[in-house]
Parts: sequence; C-alpha cells; structure tokens
Amino acid sequence: MNRYNYKMNLSYDGTRYSGWQKNKNADVTIQGKITDILTKYFNEPIELTAAGRTDKGVHALCMTVNFFLSERIDCQMACRELNGYLPADIAVLSIEEADPRFHSRYQAKGKTYRYIFFKEYDGIKPVFDRAFKSPLFEPADIVRMKQAAALLTGTHDFKGFSSDPTKKSTVRTIEQITITETKDDLVFEFTGDGFLYNMVRILVGTLIEIGQEKRTLLDIDKVFSTNDRTFAGGLAEAKGLTLVKVFY
Repeated sequence: MNRYNYKMNLSYDGTRYSGWQKNKNADVTIQGKITDILTKYFNEPIELTAAGRTDKGVHALCMTVNFFLSERIDCQMACRELNGYLPADIAVLSIEEADPRFHSRYQAKGKTYRYIFFKEYDGIKPVFDRAFKSPLFEPADIVRMKQAAALLTGTHDFKGFSSDPTKKSTVRTIEQITITETKDDLVFEFTGDGFLYNMVRILVGTLIEIGQEKRTLLDIDKVFSTNDRTFAGGLAEAKGLTLVKVFY
C-alpha cells in the first residue's frame, strides 16, 4: 500500500499546553491535540513527527512536522478545513506533499528562537501580548551582554547550559546571537544547528545576569570548562520564548 508523506507548518500559542510532546503524564499537549484532530479528519491513525519539542508554555511561529497518509489529499482544502477544527491558539500555516524520505526532525539543519522581555522596571506593562513576553525587573547592559554572546557563538559543548545531564551528545553550534533593544522591549535571537533541553532559556538567563553584573564573562568559560550548570544563569520563564523557524 502506498504511503504519502506530508509536510505541515504550524503556529501555536503554548500558554495553556504542557509542551509539544504527547505523553501520559501531560494534561494537554500540542502534539496530542493536533494528532487527535488529524486522526478524526483523515479517518486513519496519524503519527506526527516534529522538528523539535517545545517546553511547557513555549510558543511557535513556525513548527515543521510531517506525517504519512494512505491517500493523496487536496493540501489547500485540508489546510483550510483543519483550521476550522483546531482551537484558536493553534493554526496550520501550510501543508504540502513531501519526498517519502523527508523527516522533519532528522533533516532539520537549524532553528531560530526568539526571546522577548518587556521592561517592567520602566513601568511599561504590555496588555495584548503579555503572554509572549517576560518581565525584566532591572536594566541590563546591552554592551556586556553582546560581549558574552560573542563567547557563546560557535561550536561548544553546551552541557552546562542544559537541564538534561543525561544527553549523550551535547556539542552544538550557535551561528548567531542578536540582542536588540527598543523603547519597551529587550529581544534575543538565537540561530544554531540545534538546542538542548532548556538551553535557550538558560542562555538568556546567563546573558541577563551578566548584563546586570550578577555574573562575569569568566562564568561562561567556567561553564564550558567544567560543564557545571551552577556557573550558568537562571532559567528564564517559558512564556518569553518562541520558535521562529526551522531550516532545511
């Protein structure tokens, strides 16, 4: 029997979900919600493979997934109709037939994540996008943070910047870190070939603490040389983090 592989791009607000991955210990997951709706819509069991796993409360502008069907479909019609069944905080951006060998996770060459703080210390409180930004209670020096970002860029063992000490391969390459400041916000963007569990949120926490002079640039060298998580900064809260794009 023929099996047709479909690539789908999704956008979601992760606020009310226990992360991406479907599992018996999570109440409501994004993967679980989408899989249930796809299974009912196509009237056959669906196994959804994603480019990665976002944590509880983390969002995605564009998460890439793939799944197999027994028949060819009208992609535009399926996209439109599925959005009618999905909850308001999940959207299908596109569906297209892919090469049978396409794998959304193993063939991903990189990802970009964005983290946004709003300047709580200035008394500016966002109303309409408060679910997508974290409060920053003290100013942080952007020059110091950019110096720290330069030390984090490149190929390193990021084990000390992860919450999963059991991961076998912890070497990753960060191609670019950008830090921009607006009147209201402080925005970080990370582009790399892959990220460990909680890695971006720990990197953000480290950069902020360096910018606030609670840590020094030497602490980055200590994390790399010892793989000791205690030399890195705190874990920035989930709601400020968004998966922007997956590269293939």
